[in-house]
Amino acid sequence: MTASTPSWSSLAQGRGLFAALLVSALASPAAFAQAGDVPYVPTPMNVVEAMLTLAKVGPGDFVIDLGSGDGRIVITAAKQFGARGFGVDLDGALVSDARRDAERQGVKDRVEFHTRNIFITDIAQATVLTSYLFPQVNIELRPRIFEQLKPGTRVVSHDFDFGNWQPDAQVRVPVPNKPYGPPMSEVYLWIVPANAAGRWQWRMPLEAAIVDCELALEQTFQAVRGSGRMGGNAVRIEKASLSGEALALTLIATAGGREIRHELAGRLSGDTIHGNVRVSGAATPLDWNATRVARGKINIDAAADAPRVANF
Repeated sequence: MTASTPSWSSLAQGRGLFAALLVSALASPAAFAQAGDVPYVPTPMNVVEAMLTLAKVGPGDFVIDLGSGDGRIVITAAKQFGARGFGVDLDGALVSDARRDAERQGVKDRVEFHTRNIFITDIAQATVLTSYLFPQVNIELRPRIFEQLKPGTRVVSHDFDFGNWQPDAQVRVPVPNKPYGPPMSEVYLWIVPANAAGRWQWRMPLEAAIVDCELALEQTFQAVRGSGRMGGNAVRIEKASLSGEALALTLIATAGGREIRHELAGRLSGDTIHGNVRVSGAATPLDWNATRVARGKINIDAAADAPRVANF
């Protein structure tokens, strides 16, 4: 199966057939992903618009749809949101339909469609990646997403998630005539995170002195945690968050018998962070410039995954 609508070649007839196909997909995703006789279920147009709206698609975006079916997601992204992009699908007839519709709607100069396997498609150009794929196929794609997509790229999925990679946002869309499950669809959004894992060092004021500071961060998908030291003393980390390249966290230091909060916010660029820090009691923020002295890895281990199906 290579379908973001899931690009299946005939319409599923009701919940029972769809459930059976889902069991097959979860049992053997690699084999199922190559099948050409699985049902094609188009994404409803109100869900297409919700996906592109949630991803904040605009004229500067390049949208890649994995399993593009009749091309409606990429075509809508171009016509209504001013974006460019391409779609891929194993079904050559659907690809031909998508090309004809792009010409009919006047966007053929901004979109392309290819008969291609999603697992060998280069997705590095995407600023927005869309899909309507079974959850196990999404999980199979996950390493490619983290290898090829730049931090800040938005990934949007209709109905099916990426296992234990938690979405950054989620909306529910009414779909009265949905051919399977309850009359609604879930739309999920993920922001591809930068790699913040490792050991970071910088210097900054603490009370009347300039002290050496250090963070040791671990990262699972966009979730960061770790430990810190300021002036040789352990500090507590609170409210750590990572969205694309934007890292924010609060360090709680103890000095002179009182707690001092350092609210740090910066942007990652390779092995540097540039931003500012607000210190409790200080009138103005200070510069924050940290350097990574030991690089870590983002944990995207699929071992703990239990694929879920929305609205089933």
